Amino acid sequence: MALTKRQKQVLDFLAEFIAENHYSPSFEEIARNMDLASVATVHKHLQVLQEKGYIERRFNRSRALEMTPKYYDEIRANRRKLSFVRQETDTLRMPLVGAIAAGQPLETYEDTESLSFAQFLGTDNVFALQVHGQSMVEDHILDGDYVLIEKTKRARNGEIVVALVQGAETTLKRFFQEGTMVRLQPANMEMDPIIVPAGDVEVQGRLLAVHRRYR
Repeated sequence: MALTKRQKQVLDFLAEFIAENHYSPSFEEIARNMDLASVATVHKHLQVLQEKGYIERRFNRSRALEMTPKYYDEIRANRRKLSFVRQETDTLRMPLVGAIAAGQPLETYEDTESLSFAQFLGTDNVFALQVHGQSMVEDHILDGDYVLIEKTKRARNGEIVVALVQGAETTLKRFFQEGTMVRLQPANMEMDPIIVPAGDVEVQGRLLAVHRRYR
């Protein structure tokens, strides 16, 4: 049985958490990180994932969720499929959807161009942006560079993200949640951070790679 989008998101979060921490998250951590309404909702998602053979539970143990071989087999199969597509087409292209501010926020726009990131591509659900500005230079992201972004609405403190500010403008910055406020930190000592209420910021993606053209 195929997974729904939400089930896939929960499954990928579990796999990432377990890989990083070597133990599974609690139901409360899953609910908090996935913006799920309740622990009961988490339980329903996990029950479906278990029925579909992607996870298993070790009873009489805390934090007892484990990924099954089926999950890793499908990951390997998807990677082989992606490798085959690369060999067949000799290129992978994705939409160049606009320009991203690395100075003051800048309105995004849609564009019909595409940009090849075949050598960097390692996941689905990605898009490219061109950097305008100098605010990320200390992270070696320069004006005119192209950045490869993974679509996501979640970010950990310190990650470089595409953030939508006050519903209209986007910027590329390091993300820090500080209580009820969010600090979007430039990597340029001469520039001030953008500090706004958390409700005024929507994470739209996180940085995967930087591509620079020299000619």
